[in-house]
Amino acid sequence: MLIDTHCHLDMLDLAPYDNNLDLAIDAAHQQGVRQLLSISVDLDKIDTILTFTQRDGVFASCGVHPLQTEGLLADPQRLLELAKHPKVVAIGETGLDYFYEKSSEIHLAQQDSFKHHLIAAGELGLPVIVHTREAKKDTLSLIRQHGNPNSAGVLHCFTEDYEMAKAAVDENYLISISGIVTFKTAQDLKETVQKLPLESLIVETDSPYLAPVPYRGKKNEPKYVAEVAQYVADLKGIRYEELLEATATNFHRVFNRVPMNEHLVLSV
Repeated sequence: MLIDTHCHLDMLDLAPYDNNLDLAIDAAHQQGVRQLLSISVDLDKIDTILTFTQRDGVFASCGVHPLQTEGLLADPQRLLELAKHPKVVAIGETGLDYFYEKSSEIHLAQQDSFKHHLIAAGELGLPVIVHTREAKKDTLSLIRQHGNPNSAGVLHCFTEDYEMAKAAVDENYLISISGIVTFKTAQDLKETVQKLPLESLIVETDSPYLAPVPYRGKKNEPKYVAEVAQYVADLKGIRYEELLEATATNFHRVFNRVPMNEHLVLSV
């Protein structure tokens, strides 16, 4: 089963599909994608994201991205309420971003928001989707202090070093690989993928961002997760089908609210 474990369906460029999201999802289905996880970055838009889950095979997360500085959480209550929705299967996208945000005051607000996401996820037994950039020490510290290793989560669109990946895997986290791994400049990431055990990996698009080669520079979309999966399989020296089986098993082990038997079907 091929799964796009991280995409932003509310942000896709739908112009090639007559502004019809169903057609974009159909295009992914035709490339073998069977499940999609549509990620929340702003709770003001969560109602829109939840409407997408009316389609079989589409699931959602609820959370606030660390760069959404006007909406960073001061407590976990809203997440606890939203996660009652039967197709909310994860908390996030949350985490820390010190690359784009340099203010120490905002860093503290990000840390507080991240902590509330971790606490909510722990109470609910749901995985946390973590964004981390140039915040290795604080990210790992908060995961260890406030995370639930039994439900754990994923470091999504991973670009940090092997040592951070290994530390997260030791906390029961998955490492999610995006189209960045196909870029010529991503040699360190390629080596990290080669070093990591197969049982710690999943794949994603992070669409509409970071389209993989040969589509780099274009708007990304869920169907391109097939390119990411093939590239990771080649790096690991395994068959494509083996990579799909392993990453689907990994995903369902951690994202255990996602039923394995609910698949995308073509729209009518």
